[in-house]
Amino acid sequence: MSDEQPGREGEAVPRSRSGAPGRRSPRSGTEPRNARSPLALRLLLSGVFLPVFFVAAVLFGLWAAGSGPGDSPGRGVLLALAAVCGVLALVAAVDVLVVIRRLRRERGTGG
Repeated sequence: MSDEQPGREGEAVPRSRSGAPGRRSPRSGTEPRNARSPLALRLLLSGVFLPVFFVAAVLFGLWAAGSGPGDSPGRGVLLALAAVCGVLALVAAVDVLVVIRRLRRERGTGG
C-alpha cells in the first residue's frame, strides 16, 4: 500500500495530513509541559483509594501475622499483597499532595 491517492499519480499525501482525523491544531512540542489533567477527578480518585489501600494493607498485614504454616494463602503472598497495597496507598497520598499544590497554584493562594 502506498501513500498515493487513486487518480493522482506521483502525488503523495503530505505527512501533516496523516494521523488522527479531527486534530484541531498541529503539535507545538510543548504539550507535556502544558498538558492539563482533570485535577478534581484526580483528587477524588486519590482521596477515595488512599483509605481503601491503607485499610487493605493493614488487613493483609494482620492476616499474614495470624496465619500459620500450611495456611492458604501463604504468609508470603499475604505480605506481598500488604506491601503492594501499602505502595499504592503511598502513591495515592503523594498524588493528593501534588493535586492540592497544583490547585492552590492555579487559584493563586500560595503553594
